[in-house]
Amino acid sequence: MKNTIKQVFHSGKFLVGFIIFFIIFLTCIFYPLIVRTDPLAMVGNGNFFAPGTYISQEEAATEEPYSLNVDASSAKLQAALSVDDLSAMQQWLIKYGGVKESDIDVTDAQKMAELWQAHYDSTVAQPGLIAAKKKYYVRLDKKITAALKDSGVIIADKDADTGALTESKTIKETDFINTGDISNKRTFILGTDNFGRDVLTELISATVSSLKIGFIAGLIATAIGLFLGLLAGYLGGFPDNLIMFITNLFTVIPSFVILILISYSVGNSARGIMMVALIIGLTSWPWTTRSVRSQVISLRNRDHVNLSKLSGHSMMRIIFTDILPYIASYVVMAMILQISSGILSEAQLSMIGLGPATTKTATLGLMMNWAMQYSAHLNGSWWAYFPVVIMIALISFSLNLMNTGLDQVFNPQLRD
Repeated sequence: MKNTIKQVFHSGKFLVGFIIFFIIFLTCIFYPLIVRTDPLAMVGNGNFFAPGTYISQEEAATEEPYSLNVDASSAKLQAALSVDDLSAMQQWLIKYGGVKESDIDVTDAQKMAELWQAHYDSTVAQPGLIAAKKKYYVRLDKKITAALKDSGVIIADKDADTGALTESKTIKETDFINTGDISNKRTFILGTDNFGRDVLTELISATVSSLKIGFIAGLIATAIGLFLGLLAGYLGGFPDNLIMFITNLFTVIPSFVILILISYSVGNSARGIMMVALIIGLTSWPWTTRSVRSQVISLRNRDHVNLSKLSGHSMMRIIFTDILPYIASYVVMAMILQISSGILSEAQLSMIGLGPATTKTATLGLMMNWAMQYSAHLNGSWWAYFPVVIMIALISFSLNLMNTGLDQVFNPQLRD
């Protein structure tokens, strides 16, 4: 046993897969111990806040500022003008502003803004330009004017008796604050989702739920497949034909179709995490059954098995002592693939709205479903779905890499 484990961990593919999976597993254990907030708490009053650190605006406005000699307008322009805006400005200046292309540098937002203010006129004739594009240029001009405006921000106090506003403070463009002075702040490493929930905390919680579904579904599918495969392979005859007839029925009909039908028939009220794991496990056993059966058929007429039969050993003893140890490594590999398949099946079901119906926890598939429903992929909110895709890919990749490594160790034909 010790030598076998040593061989397994000498496999480069298994080791890489194991390290990736182990890191994910440790993160799922220790992250909730450090960050104790509810993963589904709606901390953001809005949809899809971008990743970053958010500070209290009220506290920032009242904090004593530091005056820095920086060009604030240039930074504002860089933030306000996108690449598409600069390209559109270039087209207008050349076509309607009379500016030579050689005089335009789209990489310098400050110079582009100066050229724009010097030459743009909304009343000039703009042949070939549709009304919507004209309005776009008007809005763009207002945005540039606002970015270049150097009037500062006035803070006023309201008189409790008269209701009159009195200027109390003016915030200039050169006024800066140190974020270390702000006590009320919150960092969202992966932003927030459509419900205003911290994506990173939700992602870790969803990974735990998906791993739980994968492990339960994998254990159920492997147990059923192992039992039926051992029975069919050892007994042969009518039991073998009956088991293979049922297995072939499940094999002919795509398992995902069966999965959809069962999930839909169960209904939303009963479709929790455990129920989804059970459904996936009960529909994923056929290929394990066929594989185990073929392994048992190759073993049942071996000398040591025939010797046990002649010695009068019971069928159960022969299966568990003379056959099962020889296919144990294969069963472990099958279970690893079943776990990976279970996680992917849950994600597929959730994407079409047939995953766990729960508001108390999240899964990787549910996070993808929520992101899709609220069009995160259309409005550029990549943080709502891309980390989920990466997590699913990493889990599947690590498990399949471990399976490949085990196969190289236990299958002599694949050894280097």
